[in-house]
Amino acid sequence: MQFRQTWQGSVYSTVLFPVFYLGAMGLGVGHLVSAHTGLVAGQTYLHFIAPGLLATTALQLGESESLWPVLEALKWHRNYHAAVTTPLEPRDVLWGKLAWLATRGLFTGFVYTIAIGAFGAVQSWWALTLPFLAALITVAVAAPLVAYAATCEDDSSFAYIYRFAVVPMFLFSATFYPLSAYPRSLQPIVQFMPLYHAVALTRAAAFGQGSLGPITAHLIVLLTMLLAGLWWGQRSMTRRLVD
Repeated sequence: MQFRQTWQGSVYSTVLFPVFYLGAMGLGVGHLVSAHTGLVAGQTYLHFIAPGLLATTALQLGESESLWPVLEALKWHRNYHAAVTTPLEPRDVLWGKLAWLATRGLFTGFVYTIAIGAFGAVQSWWALTLPFLAALITVAVAAPLVAYAATCEDDSSFAYIYRFAVVPMFLFSATFYPLSAYPRSLQPIVQFMPLYHAVALTRAAAFGQGSLGPITAHLIVLLTMLLAGLWWGQRSMTRRLVD
C-alpha cells in the first residue's frame, strides 16, 4: 500500500539511472579509456562495465532497503509489531521483506538488462538470466543487513556500513577495471568482497563466458550469504518481536 503512493519515483530512478549512468561512464569515460588503452579484457569499456553496474545497482538496492527501513518498521513506526499481532510470525515478516526485495531486484534487473542490451553490451542468450541474478544479489546483500538492523536500537552504525563497506566494494570489486589491474597483494582482498562475485556472475551471463567451476563458486558465495542472513534474521526478528 505504501509503495502504491511512491512507485513513480522508484520507477523513474530505476529506468533513468541505468541509461544516464551507462551513457556517462560507458560513452564519456569509456571514450577516454578506449583512446588510451583500447579494449579492456577483450571488450570495449562500455561493454566491460555495463554488467558490473547492474550488480552494483542490485547491491545498493539491497543495502538501501534493509537498514533504515527495517529499523523504522521495528522501532519508529512499529509496522512489524502490528504484523505479528495477526497470524503472521516473525519469520513471515522476514520472508515477506526479502520476497518484496527480490521482486524489486527482478524488476530493476529487467530494466537494466534492456538498457545494457540497447548499448550493445549483451552478447549471449545467458543474458536472459540477468534479472534473476539481480534478484539474487539484492536478497543476498539484504538478508544479513535486515538481520543486523533487527538487532539495533539506533541507526548510528548504518552510515559506517555504507562508508566502509558499500562504497569500497563499489569502487574496488573489479567493476571499473579487471582484477589483473590490481597489485597481486590486493587481489585476494578484492576476491573476498561479495560484490566481486556478483560482478563476475553478471559479466559471465552478459558475455556468455566463464567455466562452470568459477561460476558455481560465485553462486555459492551469494547463496551462503543469503542462507546465513535467513538464519540470523529469523533469530533476530523473533528476539525483537516476540521475546
